[in-house]
Amino acid sequence: MRILIWHVHGSWTTAFVQGPHTYVVPVTPDRGPDGLGRARTWDWPDSVVEVPPERLRDEEIDVVVLQRPHELALVDRWLGRRPPLVYLEHNAPHGSSPGVPDTRHPAADLPGVTLVHVTHFNRLMWDAGPAPSTVIEHGIIDPGQLWTGELERAAVAVNEPLRRGRTTGTDLLPAFAEAAPLDVFGMGTHGLAERLGIPADRCRSHELTQAALHTAMARRRVYVHPVRWTSLGLSLLEAMHLGMPVVALATTEVTEAVPPGAGVVSNRMEELTDAVRNFVADPQRARVAGEGARAAALARYGLTRFLDDWERLLKEVAR
Repeated sequence: MRILIWHVHGSWTTAFVQGPHTYVVPVTPDRGPDGLGRARTWDWPDSVVEVPPERLRDEEIDVVVLQRPHELALVDRWLGRRPPLVYLEHNAPHGSSPGVPDTRHPAADLPGVTLVHVTHFNRLMWDAGPAPSTVIEHGIIDPGQLWTGELERAAVAVNEPLRRGRTTGTDLLPAFAEAAPLDVFGMGTHGLAERLGIPADRCRSHELTQAALHTAMARRRVYVHPVRWTSLGLSLLEAMHLGMPVVALATTEVTEAVPPGAGVVSNRMEELTDAVRNFVADPQRARVAGEGARAAALARYGLTRFLDDWERLLKEVAR
């Protein structure tokens, strides 16, 4: 099959394009949000091909994977037709009115669209109306069990923590920094310690390439996931694959993803900060929990299962 998909979410798409199809990604001269083209920081196979919008009408497209509300208008304008459509929803609803439980999904009233969520929590929270919906959970390309835990520090991975604020638990970082020195990885993390009033040695910022990120994270003793409200973070699942013990808020899908023995999941800050201290102080305990985290992640979020689930859905939609 030839699948049209926009380069929106680099980590997720990297797993998706490992499948057996040709993946057509729009590319514009400015490589803007609607024409980013192939990834430059992830390793994508040759089956991902860039096509300018003006050439899309001549492309054979079997399925379109939408990820943002305005992409359907681009399909109409650029292709001049509507192949079978899948709407992939990466996120939990974040509306302020009428409120999360009543937030209507953009695909709810689009005829012929199959809505795919990445977590069961997201499916539960969105109002999909009459649209057929399903869940295909994340799949991770296994980076290997790289954890050494040699540094008595906690790793946090989040993009733009200052802009996203309470959503990503940025306000909780000072408390975690008291429990252990933090290394915060991600885009837009520069100046984080100063803005939060944390001593520089207790909160360091790092913007690394994907290739360097896993090795750097795995040198830290424990992974902290302070996110209050978002979809299930791929960084959390990647940390588990690395063999890192996890300390995470018990929100959204985290309680499903992190089983007992893989770390500590709670909404009590005292319990979470105590867990960080304990893992940092006890490397053996951290190692055992990290092994449990890796086993759980491989069992539920492996790449083969992910690609098989998508293969079944794409064949069904294309028919």
